[in-house]
Amino acid sequence: MARCLRALLVFLAIGLMAIGAARADEPPRRIVSVAPSITEMLYALGLGDRVVGVTEFCHYPPEVREKPKIGSYLRPNIETVLAMQPDLVVVLREHGALAVRLRNVGLSVFELQHNDLGGIYGSLLSLGERASVEDVAKRRVGEIKQFLEGVSAKTASLPRRSVMFIVGRTPGTIQDLVVVGRGSFLNELIAIAGGRNVFADAPSFYPRIPREEIYARRPDVIIDMGDMADTDDVAEEHKRSVAQLWKQIPSLPAVQEGRVYPVAEDIFVVPGPRVIETAQSLFRMIHPEAAQ
Repeated sequence: MARCLRALLVFLAIGLMAIGAARADEPPRRIVSVAPSITEMLYALGLGDRVVGVTEFCHYPPEVREKPKIGSYLRPNIETVLAMQPDLVVVLREHGALAVRLRNVGLSVFELQHNDLGGIYGSLLSLGERASVEDVAKRRVGEIKQFLEGVSAKTASLPRRSVMFIVGRTPGTIQDLVVVGRGSFLNELIAIAGGRNVFADAPSFYPRIPREEIYARRPDVIIDMGDMADTDDVAEEHKRSVAQLWKQIPSLPAVQEGRVYPVAEDIFVVPGPRVIETAQSLFRMIHPEAAQ
């Protein structure tokens, strides 16, 4: 029975390909998002009422939790997507073969890439054009740029504190560290917020580093969300245990000065319109004396 249903859905989708192609230039009315960053962008552009499906990891804005789910970020259920009858599915280029699979069953797919700030601006503008809300997109991008320029102006005369931002590690240990490297939106925001990423010279967005590198780089500020990938359910007690963990290395300036910050908010892992909040939060951690 399940196989028959799958076959029927695919048949119907392929049968509608010609109709979908004829309407490719029309603003989409039923949109499926395949990433939290895409979902946040759609809502920021005022398109939330057109969103008919999101991933299990889409948490913001709060009302998105009530939207039908298509599965995980890495493995969305294509049959579920088909059943939602979207006229546009928005994916990331990092999804790779997923876009091909979606197109093969007759769905209209729109691909985005936004690992850095330029990409975020570009994706907002591209989505705005595709959904016929160009003015909203231009205004939103202008607001983000203006805010970040304001933060940069505040930090221009402040000392550049060295920052290590950890996005992955073995739970309960200071081992197998994955940090923010060059090219990522977090690397750019650290600089805007008055910091200097100690791994800005790394060859990738999020490199894995040996523990010994921490001693060599001696960060003034440590921001750690290494074992808190599930940002939706992190207890304060767990954050305190993370801060306690770093006392194993008392020689680090960040530990000596009490500048170790465990974090577990989506704003640090979702490159989207809330980079405004990310910059604010980084500013408070890097320069608490100036952020009062």
